[in-house]
Amino acid sequence: MTGEHSPLQPASPGAAAGPDDLKSPLLPLHEPIQRTQCRVNSIFTLQNFYAVLGPLLSLLISLLVKFDGGKANSGKMLAVIAWVFTWWVTEAVPLAVTSMCPLFLFPLFGIASADSVAHSYMDDVITLVLGSFILALAVERYNVHRRLALNVTMVFCGDPLNPPLLLLGLCAITFFVSMWMHNVATAVMMMPVATGILQRMPPKEEQSAAVNNFCRAVVLVVVYATPIGGTSTLTGTGVNLILVGMWKSLSPGSKPISFNNWFFFGFPVAILILFAFWSILCLLYIRKGSGRALAPYLDRSHLKRDLEALGPMTFAEKMVLSIFGLLIILWMTRRITDDIPGWGALFNGLVGDGSVSVLVAVLLFIIPNKKEEGQKLMDWNECKKLPWKLILLLGAGFALADGVQSSGLADVLSGALNFLESAPFWAIAPLVSLTSSIITEFITSNDATATLLIPLLFHIARTMHVHPLLMMVPGAMATEFAYWLPTSTPSNVVGFATGYIEIQDMLKIGVPLKVAGIAALSVLMPSLGAIVFGTADDSQYN
Repeated sequence: MTGEHSPLQPASPGAAAGPDDLKSPLLPLHEPIQRTQCRVNSIFTLQNFYAVLGPLLSLLISLLVKFDGGKANSGKMLAVIAWVFTWWVTEAVPLAVTSMCPLFLFPLFGIASADSVAHSYMDDVITLVLGSFILALAVERYNVHRRLALNVTMVFCGDPLNPPLLLLGLCAITFFVSMWMHNVATAVMMMPVATGILQRMPPKEEQSAAVNNFCRAVVLVVVYATPIGGTSTLTGTGVNLILVGMWKSLSPGSKPISFNNWFFFGFPVAILILFAFWSILCLLYIRKGSGRALAPYLDRSHLKRDLEALGPMTFAEKMVLSIFGLLIILWMTRRITDDIPGWGALFNGLVGDGSVSVLVAVLLFIIPNKKEEGQKLMDWNECKKLPWKLILLLGAGFALADGVQSSGLADVLSGALNFLESAPFWAIAPLVSLTSSIITEFITSNDATATLLIPLLFHIARTMHVHPLLMMVPGAMATEFAYWLPTSTPSNVVGFATGYIEIQDMLKIGVPLKVAGIAALSVLMPSLGAIVFGTADDSQYN
């Protein structure tokens, strides 16, 4: 050693730090320090403008809007609604974040205590959603939906190939899956089944007109059969759950809407719309001779090969299907009719649909899957995919509905709508359905549209002295008629993202389908709806 120190060398990234390294500067001196430049145009964006617009509207309404009769909280409630709906419609902040705003806005504005508003975020309807989605995740985990789809499609394929019959089979299975699962989950699960069929077709540039039209039709089946099927059951879409929860909140003394009630009305409506959709689709996209053009690429043997690739049903698949069937049976038999009470009477009516949903979901965490030692049918890591956005949106909707009632804003709205009393009875369902179905095209979330419209329709009906469900049910169901634009609802986006369809395709199907949906509601709501929901008895609203 000479006793001389060598110049300090930068340590390699993987080297251990020595005594000399501790003396080296924390930042390299030979590299200029990067400074972040804040640009003015990054602050003044449309998104930031919308973020400020909500609180600004709320402040202006609080200062300027005063209602007579000592209803000070009515103006405050209107201010909260303006804030929340502005953020919902513009998506200035994520939908789920906006949905949490009532938790702090209600106490700050003096509308309700923190405890009371928090209760709206966890009730029987919310637990019903949680349990149903956990079961849906189990179905997805074990590919039960794919096996079911291939089996049904083989039945409808026909020999020789019958394209309209095959499309009807795809409609049926997508419709059935959507009855029990959320629309977005159904679209995401069923689209691979549809595109799997289309992968056997030649490339786009080599397709004949008949093959190209069939490819478009297959994707359109998933796009439209999904929301149609969702309207048929209480758990099929969040809109139905929002309606049920708000009806319970807005009219606590009235008969609640049970799973059976909704099914007896929603299923016939959905079936009518489904057959209308299939007829429109075949008329516009399936030409004579399509079967011969498609036969070289698609027949029963192809479907059979895919089904064999899945192998025999495992124990886990059989148990998930059994639990799925058990849930449906328990829902259908909890409360059958007023004369036949069902098994719920054994518990003095204390058990709700949400209780059943959670009970069945818990079974998934107890029953082993017999794939690996100690593994159950479900584990909590899978539940990270739960749609918390929808759950928070439901809670926010219920909180706002409660706030409209407790603040006195409901009475103010009713008084301002006296002019509607002169509207003819026969026009109620068509007008409500048309209005709701058009608004939903421009608000991406159908749930947000329903949350906005349902309380308003309730108070309009009270003003007109008609049963509120006569307006609330068609208004809610029509929010699912978002058929025109790719951005109208997330399930539309799933289909549009495949690249097989264009906006023109959605308009060609969507316009006549919306007319068919409005017509179905206009006919069945005053007739079948009067029997199922008892809307003919409006004595308490006169």
